[in-house]
Amino acid sequence: MKQLIQNFKTGELKVEQVPLPQATPLMVRVQNRFSLISAGTEKSTVSVGQSGLLGKAQKRPDLVRQVFDNFRKEGARATLDKVMNKLESLKALGYSSSGVVMDSLDNQAAFKPGDRVACAGQDYASHAEVVCVPQNLVVKLPEAVSFEHAAFTTLGAIALQGVRQASPRLGEKVCVIGLGLLGQLTVQLLRANGCLVAGIDLSPDMARLASQSGAQLALTRESPELAQACANFTNGHGFDAVIITAAAPTNDPVELAGELLRKKGVVVVVGDVKMDLPRNPHYYRKELELKMSCSYGPGRYDHNYEEQGQDYPYAYVRWTEQRNMEAFLDIVASGAMKLDLLISHVFGIDKALEAYDLVLGKKHEPYVGILLQYPEGQETRRSKFTTAFNSLREVNVGFIGAGSFAQSYLLPFVRGMASLDTVVTRTGISSSGVAQKFQFNYASTSVEDILNNEKINTVFIATQHDTHARFVVDALNRGKHVFVEKPLALNFEQLDVVRQAYQNSSGLRLMVGYNRRFAPVCVSAKRHFANIGEPLVMNFRINAGFLPKSHWSQTSAGGGRVVGEMCHFIDLMQFFTGARPTSVHAASIQTRNETATPEDNLCATLTFDDGSVGSLVYVANSDSRLAKERLEILGGGMAYLIDDFRSGMLLKDGKTTKENSVGKGHKQEVEAFVEWVKGGPRPIELESLYLTSLATFKILESLSSRQAQAIAIPQDWNV
Repeated sequence: MKQLIQNFKTGELKVEQVPLPQATPLMVRVQNRFSLISAGTEKSTVSVGQSGLLGKAQKRPDLVRQVFDNFRKEGARATLDKVMNKLESLKALGYSSSGVVMDSLDNQAAFKPGDRVACAGQDYASHAEVVCVPQNLVVKLPEAVSFEHAAFTTLGAIALQGVRQASPRLGEKVCVIGLGLLGQLTVQLLRANGCLVAGIDLSPDMARLASQSGAQLALTRESPELAQACANFTNGHGFDAVIITAAAPTNDPVELAGELLRKKGVVVVVGDVKMDLPRNPHYYRKELELKMSCSYGPGRYDHNYEEQGQDYPYAYVRWTEQRNMEAFLDIVASGAMKLDLLISHVFGIDKALEAYDLVLGKKHEPYVGILLQYPEGQETRRSKFTTAFNSLREVNVGFIGAGSFAQSYLLPFVRGMASLDTVVTRTGISSSGVAQKFQFNYASTSVEDILNNEKINTVFIATQHDTHARFVVDALNRGKHVFVEKPLALNFEQLDVVRQAYQNSSGLRLMVGYNRRFAPVCVSAKRHFANIGEPLVMNFRINAGFLPKSHWSQTSAGGGRVVGEMCHFIDLMQFFTGARPTSVHAASIQTRNETATPEDNLCATLTFDDGSVGSLVYVANSDSRLAKERLEILGGGMAYLIDDFRSGMLLKDGKTTKENSVGKGHKQEVEAFVEWVKGGPRPIELESLYLTSLATFKILESLSSRQAQAIAIPQDWNV
């Protein structure tokens, strides 16, 4: 299928053939008929991409802060890799479209093939022939609404939410500052609500268009009659409400709103404007009320609502994102909106770059609403595209999932030791980008393109945690070696299914990405304790950092940090001792702070069958300046300290020996796995992999029961 994409590093825009997105749970797959270019938002997005590094930094200071935070935690090399991966990514554009449902996996069975729908969401309702959109960001079209008009739904919902925040009553007088597309929609909605409307913009053309949209008064900002005309319009009282839909780097819209409002009036900020509120003479003396309007309504930026399909109760949250979208379409169906007035241009997807020439000012021509149109044919519906023609090697790899972690810590090393055959990701734009960057032969969005390919003998899995066990079992059942990022499974049932699948396989390799045991500093530490002839005492303190409950790793997709992250350190304890864990007792903080996740702040004590003990202190509530990982291994009259895997320090016989280290073992673990596939030694025993996952489940049980839990291999173990 064809999709409009931007290379974030170079800023280049192009329409490319990419693999078809696959329908996934809680998603609706739609063949687009039209999508709307949101000129203000998309011009800003594209301009950031087309600026240089300094320009990107100036426009996104929040990302610059993240870079410095990451540098402090992980060092220059890891930070540089992450920055380059981000810059080299391909970016989808667009967030408002309309089309026909192809298939749906929504959990309410609300959408059927052939349904006419409108779609919303950045990275979902993109400028592409086919899109896959979360169920709560899709709404059905009334019969009276055309695809062209339905493409305005997301912008319409944003405008509608701004009007809702103003709560205008019938006959009230409202001013709209900023008469671009969003402002024009706001004017029309206010008129449909029975308000008397004034509009102000820098452009005389937009002011004239607002008059056609229904504004009784429309002026330019520089008009010398502005103040007197507004006073006459409001009979000298001032406006009941001002809705700011402008995008401006100055404070002028906010200051102007204060001047125009009556006492106890309301300012609603919808657009991206500077907000240095001047206390005097208006905001304080008039006792004005300031409100923010968050995009298209309640649910926005809520992972549970947008991605997990969890709706809010109708009686308590009357107007959600989805219900605002539905309401806008109902208003359009009633005939109260003049959307034809706002459609200035329609381009086929092949001509999308011409549309952006208008938006970016390369082509000087007035515009308002710009639609992209898509063909109805199905000839481009393919899940797999050829991107390179590299010859196959002894180890021929298929990659399932290739996010920033895989691109930084796996793919650069796999590429040098094996042939990269096919990469599969959720969206066509991401699989195409990764395939081009790392020279895979094929880009795909279907896992079956890897599993059914007999030439692929090895599969790397780097997807979200809830899919790991399923993909491992599928790959093993198809006769393929498997490297899966941690965790191996999220619960006992998944773990047992994986065990049985491996038990039934013949000569296949299965490894989990516990990279830390391969780090040079850890290998050195183990060597020092190899022949001491006594148990170890291990003290691991992990300053993991806070993650909100909305982060994917804290949801059902991630399984939480006990299972998803603490497994690393249980594996590392097994590595240092060469022994099995036999029991665990864990306790977490108790807090009434609902933003905190108690099990992210815990102490766990593990015992091992050689008599060793390990203490794991894992915290998310400490200062970020504290070292992230501090490991102490004690025994045999020695102590070995590891700080963030950058250095090791051996204390022995009254002497201190420092050892420098580079990396956390990602390169070495990939090398070990590939060599094993070729016939080399097994890097990690399956028993150890099994016990690591089992121990994390037992930690959760211990937290729940407040009692120690035994850790043991099942009695029917015969792997």
